[in-house]
Amino acid sequence: MNILIVDDENVIREGIKRTIRKAFPTHNVHLAESPDEAVNILRGCNIDVVLTDILMPGMTGLEFMQLSRSRYPHIKWVIISAYSEFAYAKEAMKLGARDYLLKPIGKELLVSMISQLCEEVERNAELEQEAKMLRCNLKFLREAVFQRWAMGLDIGNMDVAPFVERHPRFQLILIKMESEDAVHLEHFIVENVLTELIDRHGEGFVTSLNGKSLLGLITVKSKDGIKNLSDELRTHLKKYVKVPFQIQLSEEISDFNSIPGVIRTMGRDPGALEFDYYAPGGNRAMEVAVQYIRANYNTDVTLEKVASVVFLNPSYFSQVFKQKTGSGFKEYVTGLRMEKAVHLLEHTQLKLVGIAEKVGYQDVKHFTQVFRKRMNVTPTEYRQQVASETGMSRVST
Repeated sequence: MNILIVDDENVIREGIKRTIRKAFPTHNVHLAESPDEAVNILRGCNIDVVLTDILMPGMTGLEFMQLSRSRYPHIKWVIISAYSEFAYAKEAMKLGARDYLLKPIGKELLVSMISQLCEEVERNAELEQEAKMLRCNLKFLREAVFQRWAMGLDIGNMDVAPFVERHPRFQLILIKMESEDAVHLEHFIVENVLTELIDRHGEGFVTSLNGKSLLGLITVKSKDGIKNLSDELRTHLKKYVKVPFQIQLSEEISDFNSIPGVIRTMGRDPGALEFDYYAPGGNRAMEVAVQYIRANYNTDVTLEKVASVVFLNPSYFSQVFKQKTGSGFKEYVTGLRMEKAVHLLEHTQLKLVGIAEKVGYQDVKHFTQVFRKRMNVTPTEYRQQVASETGMSRVST
């Protein structure tokens, strides 16, 4: 039997492992100090039992269990914790936990529980293994074929007719995560959450396009199905995913052959379809970015520099900035500089070279070109117009 122990305290992990190995030398015991590490073990090993702590950095044991159980329904879960609050135990049992143990765990109790779980696992192993193998083979074959089809790659002699028959009308959901680092845990979370929501609101499946993008196909059961799914998806991912991400939802599709083209459109032009984004502190990040630009517009302020200030990928920052401000980054900075230049032309006697430097242009010729393009007159002409209007105003009074 394969057992996984998830706990951020090394002494707890090792203590449980020693007790189990002493009583059951043939059992395989795997250790993980975080849900992130546990995800890779679940993917690589056929785990039968998971003993997980409740409170860990990044994600609770109950959240980890909730996100994993639909993908690994055969696993028997045991919650271990130093907390005896009834609410924890109640929630654990509600989620399907086999048991709830309090630290410190008595050795006899632990051995007795593992023995009972072992009997259950052995009793169900043969039938479960056969069923799981069939399900997994069909699932992976289906997803592999669809993945290649969606990417516009050759699928050989594989017949897509079954897909067409099961989904005469459907929608696509593309989720892209924005991070320079690997996102194994986040990828796992998105895959499980989206799979569960598709099963709840309709029929379909999820496939991975790459390490940071997943594609879902769904035929909804009701008129409000896709709205309810997308609302729940945003809520769950905002709670669990700790890197910036995008959600794109296609229109309803009836032509299966159009899928590769729709996918290319989604990847190339997010604004062409429904587009959502989220980053931890996303709204605050844009507020900080705007404040930084307004304080530093007269320097060599670049998109890359501002993105680094708010800890976002430049490409992602550019998209979010336009969503929040209604202007592209360059357009916004230029508009701000011209606004300041107009003020200086109207209220000071500074020479053009001085005004250009104060609003961020070292080349007065370039400044004049940008000003004329924006205002349809040169800075000198604008100043003369203001002086003329002011003089006429004084005469009339």
